[in-house]
Amino acid sequence: MTSNFRFVAPAALLLALVGCASPNHRAPVEDRGRVASPSVSGGMAAPAKVLPGAENAGKPGYYTVKPNDTLIRISLEAGVTWRDIATWNNLDNPNLIEVGQVLRVVPPGVDAPVGVASAKPVTSPKIEARGLEAKGSAAKPPTSGSASNAPVPAGGAAASSGAAASTPSAPATDPKDSARDADEPNWIWPASGPTVGGFEEGKRKGIAIGGKAGDPVVAAADGRVVYAGSGLRGYGNLVILKHSGDYLTAYAHNQSLSVKEDQVVRKGQKIAEMGATDSDRVQLHFEIRKQGKPIDPARQLPSR
Repeated sequence: MTSNFRFVAPAALLLALVGCASPNHRAPVEDRGRVASPSVSGGMAAPAKVLPGAENAGKPGYYTVKPNDTLIRISLEAGVTWRDIATWNNLDNPNLIEVGQVLRVVPPGVDAPVGVASAKPVTSPKIEARGLEAKGSAAKPPTSGSASNAPVPAGGAAASSGAAASTPSAPATDPKDSARDADEPNWIWPASGPTVGGFEEGKRKGIAIGGKAGDPVVAAADGRVVYAGSGLRGYGNLVILKHSGDYLTAYAHNQSLSVKEDQVVRKGQKIAEMGATDSDRVQLHFEIRKQGKPIDPARQLPSR
């Protein structure tokens, strides 16, 4: 009897286990609303996110955001202001842009050539530096295209009749002026130090000017401050000026900034102090951009 019990008990246990595993006795599954994920076997995939402006990808006058882009960097490359880009694209928060998002970088209704760097922004009117005179000063700042820097003949504007008859008066000109665009500003050097690094196509987008920490950095031409801050990686404390026509200038690595956004400045006005922010040495990184494309400042600045 004992021997038969030893075989019957295991057999009964085995039948009970088999019964629990049968299709009619499945354990209940709790559905917590899991999201379907992509599957090699053809399962349901999550829908791809459609980014703003995707329908304009590749079109002239539009820019597709890349990794590490910021609105400041895009505006510098496009030759427009970041505020304009934010307005044209109805950006509620200019600090939030996504990789793959497509942004308009030319004004609505303006035809643009292919490529961001060649997209021509709205031509600005001649900028006049009004309201920036020091208190108590009656001197008026020069406007773009003024002849305030032209040499004046000895004795005033009315030279003697003998001198006028024998030697025609002609102001000294820089050879570079002959190749200057009609709307290009009459540049001056933004700092007095030596050039310690030249422009390199595709590598260095401007020139490096040496000096000491705290040396003054001045506006290379009349313009308006479209950016003043440190939000562009690799540039440190940065000032960007918009000038008449299609021109921007950038002044990087400053120790401190002396101007604010939207401020109108005149040529030669101090806008910053030289420093070494985001740089391994004290220097001014200076760029001139036309329609967003960097051009060699050494070919545009006057000889010295």
